[in-house]
Amino acid sequence: MKKSDSKKTSRSLALFLTAALSFSMITGCGSGEAETAEPAVEEQTAETVQEPVAETAAESAAETEESGESAAETGEETAEPVAVALDKEAFDALIASGAVADDADIAASTWATAVKEAGVLRVRGTRTSFLFSQLDETDDSLRGFDAGLYQLLARYILGDETKYELTQVDSSTRESVLQSDQVDVVFATYSITPARQEVISFAGPYYTSQQAVLIKAGNTDITGIDSLAGKNVATQAGSTGPEILAEYAPDALVQEFETDIEARTALEQGRVDAYVTDYTLLLNALVQNPGVYEIAGDVFGPEDNYGVGLPLDSDGVEFVNAFLQKLVDDGTWTRLWQITLGDRTGIDTAPAAPVIE
Repeated sequence: MKKSDSKKTSRSLALFLTAALSFSMITGCGSGEAETAEPAVEEQTAETVQEPVAETAAESAAETEESGESAAETGEETAEPVAVALDKEAFDALIASGAVADDADIAASTWATAVKEAGVLRVRGTRTSFLFSQLDETDDSLRGFDAGLYQLLARYILGDETKYELTQVDSSTRESVLQSDQVDVVFATYSITPARQEVISFAGPYYTSQQAVLIKAGNTDITGIDSLAGKNVATQAGSTGPEILAEYAPDALVQEFETDIEARTALEQGRVDAYVTDYTLLLNALVQNPGVYEIAGDVFGPEDNYGVGLPLDSDGVEFVNAFLQKLVDDGTWTRLWQITLGDRTGIDTAPAAPVIE
């Protein structure tokens, strides 16, 4: 990456995380292609999380080294952010100090009452999102921004942050697992869109992002969204990516992939020239794999508001909105953001507290 490009990327990151991450109030471009049959659903409790992360930073770096395209080999400079380890002690202490709802607040909500009676919060989420919900195999715990929110919600309703079950399914099944009562809530960097609001309800939003273009380190042909015409561009099926590309890069040759890992693998192998998706998702890849990727140009597109997915017309929306507002009012949201995102990406100032709609 040229120094000028490097500085531009750094400025984009800082501006985006401190300004664009400000809230207009947990895919944007989530993974998953629509399926005709319901896939098998994996479940896990907080105590029995065991599946390993599908791709590690070391594996990704090794693949890049084999392709001969790493920044180190080409002598290119990079100023992409490098993540530091999450402060587990601070994270766990924050979650353990979360508020617990009054019995009257629980009784006033049919949704919350059902969760309370079941004794467990059934969550659709992920365990492979480096900054938002990542499995730590050393202690079988899930940590990250989204993970903190659903654990705080479990504590708020049940008085115990470990009383949740995580179901990992792809983006194409997020609505169906709510419609079929397989989960109570979805926390998965989940974009609020009119089409989705026809079949499910959202609480929040609790986070705002935009789109970005990911390229291999050292690529000088692609400088942003305006240079994608005629290029093979990956995005995720079942996300807002295809629609956004149709509007902002209509001449791109779009290839849809089931997951973020599949899309990035295609990029690393040269099967696609770029990968367009939610900037927050790409930030995970940037900080986890320094020197492997770059962001081309600036973020673009409409603000992408993340919401908490709930069953259609559920009174859980009001309950979860009240819960989110408490996190904002008592400073928990800001502290969680700093521990899971700010401290790990070198951003000292947290964005403004979200405005819950």
